[in-house]
Amino acid sequence: MTPFKPSTSDCHSATLIDNKLYILNGFDIKSNLIKEFFYLDVSVPFNTQELSWQDLSNINMVPIHHSAASVKGGPNNDTLFLYGGGTIGQIRLTMASVYTFDSQSIVWSIPKIAEVNTIRKYGLTGVIDYNGKVYLWSGKITNEVFSNDMLILDTINPSWNKGSIVNAPTPRAYYGATLLPNNRIIYIGGYNDYTVSVYPKTLYIAKGTALTLYEVYIYDTINGNWNTKTTSGKIPSNRAGFSTILGLDGQRIIIYGGIYSYPGYLDTTLYVLDLNNYNWYIPKISGKIPKPRVYHKANVIGKYMVISFGDGYDKTVESDILLLDISNNDEYIWTTTFDPKMPSPPPSPSPSPSPSSSSSSSSSSSSSSLPSLSPSPSPSPLSSPSNDSGKIAGAVVGTLLSVKKKRNFPP
Repeated sequence: MTPFKPSTSDCHSATLIDNKLYILNGFDIKSNLIKEFFYLDVSVPFNTQELSWQDLSNINMVPIHHSAASVKGGPNNDTLFLYGGGTIGQIRLTMASVYTFDSQSIVWSIPKIAEVNTIRKYGLTGVIDYNGKVYLWSGKITNEVFSNDMLILDTINPSWNKGSIVNAPTPRAYYGATLLPNNRIIYIGGYNDYTVSVYPKTLYIAKGTALTLYEVYIYDTINGNWNTKTTSGKIPSNRAGFSTILGLDGQRIIIYGGIYSYPGYLDTTLYVLDLNNYNWYIPKISGKIPKPRVYHKANVIGKYMVISFGDGYDKTVESDILLLDISNNDEYIWTTTFDPKMPSPPPSPSPSPSPSSSSSSSSSSSSSSLPSLSPSPSPSPLSSPSNDSGKIAGAVVGTLLSVKKKRNFPP
């Protein structure tokens, strides 16, 4: 039997449930929307050069889409919740706002949830708290329209609510977001300029702008309020489409990749934000450093930051999966071997009381285990995946060699 080889490139979703990393839909390398659903078993050791994907595409009922938000939640913390996503044509009229995948019965379904004027968004990050509530801030509604709301989905007692946007940052898409141990969510970077396009070889922004990482934004899930923190140190250049994770000690945020404003990757593709003083620094890194990626996903699995797919690398040279060993804060290591043995975890916060009415639904079920949480330019611009007019993914070197089909996103 021929092993399954994914055609996924970027703007997919990646959700860890019971030692399986589930990958859903997104774009292929020719910028076509695809309908794929598969997983990687992370309960066993593996080498990134010999990945064994398990294909579940035959049960995938979710329409083709890109840039949706996904989390693990539900009463038993074993259900994949998928929200939003950009799509094309008549699918925009029929695609549901939320789909669920039961990892025990291996079945997709559309849950019945009381609506509160929810609109399907894309280019956002879903963050689930310790009470099973998913926070869905900002994102895009169409190419030119950025959302300015905080939707809250209760995955235990399915219902919608809305959080406060008083003192919230400017609306944006393709930002980084991570739940902190104190029940707050940190939001970093992104962009709110629909004209953004980038050079495909360098990921340098050729047109438009990304947002600064000089300021980061904190949403308190308990009290439903926002505040802004000013950072210092080796502040990364403006960027979007990167990945963010919480370090194993709960004291730092690690970011990787993204599209960027000059000077970009002159220093590193990795930066760390110390949450004790909001100081950015460049970590010591060993191992073979991969090319930067954009519109990828990152999950913390055991002692690794596991990066899946993305745009910006040669699939014939690099694996679709990157592994960064983050168990030692004095030195992170790029490696190709995965060891499923877990490091000693940092203390976990106790489940908090349900947030106030401004940021929660009326139900109060909780689950403490719920969270499991992004030089010189090259000659050829590449439209970003937020641009509904399409992405040119082909490269031009001196003379035009090839131009990939533009992405047709919802108008």
